[in-house]
Amino acid sequence: MKTLGEFIIEKQSEFPHATGELTALISAIKLGAKIINRDINKAGLIDILGENGESNIQGEKQMKLDVFANETLKAALEARGVIAGIASEEEDNLVIFGKDRATEGKYVVLMDPLDGSSNIDVNVSVGTIFSIYHRITKIGTPVTEQDFMQPGHKQVAAGYIIYGSSTMLVYTTGCGVNAFTYDPSIGVFCLARENLQFPQLGTTYSINEGYYSKFPKGVKKYIKYCQEEDETTHRPYTSRYIGSLVSDFHRNLLKGGIYIYPSTAQYPNGKLRLLYEANPIAFLAEQAGGKATDGFRRILDIEPQQLHQRTPYFVGVKSMVDDADRFMAENQD
Repeated sequence: MKTLGEFIIEKQSEFPHATGELTALISAIKLGAKIINRDINKAGLIDILGENGESNIQGEKQMKLDVFANETLKAALEARGVIAGIASEEEDNLVIFGKDRATEGKYVVLMDPLDGSSNIDVNVSVGTIFSIYHRITKIGTPVTEQDFMQPGHKQVAAGYIIYGSSTMLVYTTGCGVNAFTYDPSIGVFCLARENLQFPQLGTTYSINEGYYSKFPKGVKKYIKYCQEEDETTHRPYTSRYIGSLVSDFHRNLLKGGIYIYPSTAQYPNGKLRLLYEANPIAFLAEQAGGKATDGFRRILDIEPQQLHQRTPYFVGVKSMVDDADRFMAENQD
């Protein structure tokens, strides 16, 4: 048995420039995940289900657990004193940590505190997504929006925690993808899978087909392609859609598949957030041998223009994303 803490220390030799801050940062996320896991498991016993009556900056109804997860992670990260600030899907603006130690921090964190939180009410898996960057403003000064508006290929680390039948933390620092399962009996995350890779061939596509009539022509064509019989490509593929990016991506990473959230009439720029969801999951996907695009461009090369910028999203097994991109290119509306 190897714990997450032991694994991080063992891998520190891969980052000779690091001086412990990144280790402390991931430890803070680990602590926040334990607290969120504890309260998610009490859902229905304590008053954390349902909406809280507020909306986030995107106009989406906030769930009580959204706010709880956001405040929990924010407190855990600030307490470490090594992070200069955060940006969150649940915050209107970036959060600048003002402590002296925080202004000396090398890193900033972007996060979706509780992806798929509306599923909590029906006991379906949800997750936390995080993305870590080196700040680019001068150390010793407060961070600015510039520190957060970096393309995804500059991420130092990224990952997610999935709260399901077991709680698992999956992350990368650019040297492969590793997964750790939480053992509540001893309170530690233990190494479960090292150097995770997508299967070479996928058999699942994940998309909300209820919006089929609103999809771009290329997506409609690709869905029909997925449903056609072809033994060489193992089609027809199976349709599986949970409605939580973390859950759908996790299944497709392990089993082989593609996740798609395209542009629609209601969301012409897509619905997923580039900085909080698309970039960190794309970093993981590429480290696991997969691919992530907006249908035309590599996600990690997109230069962000807004803190809460949205993007269409295609992520999963490389050959499946290649096929989807081909249909998008050939059927531009």
